[in-house]
Amino acid sequence: MEISTLTMYHCLAFVWYFFVAYSITHVKTEERPSEVFLYGGQWKYLTVLNLVLQAVFYGVSFLADVLRLIKKLRCAKCIISSRDLLFSVLAFPVSTFVFISFWTLYTYNRELVYPKSLDGVIPLWLNHAMHTAVLPFALLEIFALPHRYPAKKKGLILLGFVAFLYISWVLWIYSVTGEWVYPLFALFSPPGLAAFFASSLAIIFALYNFGEFLNRMIWGDSIAILDHKWKGK
Repeated sequence: MEISTLTMYHCLAFVWYFFVAYSITHVKTEERPSEVFLYGGQWKYLTVLNLVLQAVFYGVSFLADVLRLIKKLRCAKCIISSRDLLFSVLAFPVSTFVFISFWTLYTYNRELVYPKSLDGVIPLWLNHAMHTAVLPFALLEIFALPHRYPAKKKGLILLGFVAFLYISWVLWIYSVTGEWVYPLFALFSPPGLAAFFASSLAIIFALYNFGEFLNRMIWGDSIAILDHKWKGK
């Protein structure tokens, strides 16, 4: 993509995610079902946290594009490094995981992840904005421009650390309220839940590797060329 087109795309994507995040965080209190949005509010749901993550990522991407347009390449280099780290380690694997895990569980038994009581609170378009549109956006970003991935070990450690923080948050909420963030978790014994979290971690690691593979397959040597170009600035 041309830089001007990229700038417009990233601006629109940022506005879209900001709007969706604003919409879900301003669901009217009196319309909320009693079993959801209690301790931790919407901030206990991976879907909502992912919306904020995507808004931050596209905001950083838009800033990087603007700096390139106005020829502030020294500043742009730092912002682009942050953009690529955000995308490779978090934005792509988390959004893809949200799409796959949500629709797999929804198809099997929606009450385990998205109770029917939410239909009267969250409109259909917002549900798809949170759980469906995230995948096309992530794939379009890979096709739009090359991203420089960190060393494999560094990337997986950072992703694993963030996953550990979220699992800790989920367990903390259960310890305080006695209720699980997702009804699905109540079906497991402690060893079963540990196995579920471990398998989820394995899946998100696989999605990280898949994103890196797609990036390399689509862009190939152009990634190395970009590295050389920026090092020469």
